Amino acid sequence: KLYIKFEGANPTGSFKDRGMTVAITKALELNVKGVICASTGNTAASLAAYSARAGLPCITVIPEQAALGKVLQAIAHGAIIVRIRGSFDRALRFVFSKAEELGYYILNSVNAWRLEGQKTLGYEIAEEIKNEYNIFIPVGNCGNIAAVWKGLTELKNLDLIKDAPRMIGVQAEGSSPFAKMIKENRESLQPIDDPETIASAIRIGRPVNWKKALRAVRESRGDAIIVSDREILEAQTAIARLEGLGVEPASAASIAGAKKAVEEGEVDPDEIVVCICTGHLLKDPNPELFKPKALIEVEPNEEKLAQELTKIVSNLTIQEID
Repeated sequence: KLYIKFEGANPTGSFKDRGMTVAITKALELNVKGVICASTGNTAASLAAYSARAGLPCITVIPEQAALGKVLQAIAHGAIIVRIRGSFDRALRFVFSKAEELGYYILNSVNAWRLEGQKTLGYEIAEEIKNEYNIFIPVGNCGNIAAVWKGLTELKNLDLIKDAPRMIGVQAEGSSPFAKMIKENRESLQPIDDPETIASAIRIGRPVNWKKALRAVRESRGDAIIVSDREILEAQTAIARLEGLGVEPASAASIAGAKKAVEEGEVDPDEIVVCICTGHLLKDPNPELFKPKALIEVEPNEEKLAQELTKIVSNLTIQEID
């Protein structure tokens, strides 16, 4: 049985809001001068929104391939945008090198308060799913999988749940240093200098939280799955057209990973699976990725339009979904 934990309904459209509301609250308590982050897009959008509400100056450092929709969110909320030629990892190095000089508080997921907010994902899943289950989660900078596991282990240590689920991280094949480490049973990460995937939110070659994520996978008896961009896009299209749920490509990676795990026999079809979908479709829209079932272009003539519609409807097939 498949469940989707959809994070696209959060204030800025992604799971990042869970951690950012906590982290900005702590930033105010610490009386910081301003806040700064590196981001593939979602962190920038969330930080810009929450820092605007808090009245804190905000700098977001983004790679040149950051998703435009997310960048526009950050601009709308008044953040200063610094675009770096290169990858997210280069942007993060820039933040680490300049934050102290600027006197700005870093709010990437290396900040523990971010993970404290994100762990509530684990609370909410455990509140609804009582039987044994597997969690599939997209992995980029490795913070979210670590945060969700932290929340679940807290519940288990308090005897509020009997068993914690298996944590299965999913990465795109062109950006999969963490998954390869798990698959090869290594204890250290080999970074990727030029990660590449259609899933921009997980296009990260040097995840900073890999040690915490490794602990989450090992302690939960979990695993990691590598999926192709094609598998991601197929999953994104399927969930949109079968369930009416629009998720960005990185979110769809979790669904693609669950499908692959079942096909490869790692997960039994009768097992319960929870896929965390981290962001809304509109966060990373690309019209070239979706081909409409029917595109009608006719003159504004009612008779011709009716003829075209009749032709299309007569060729439609009925889809049955279990």
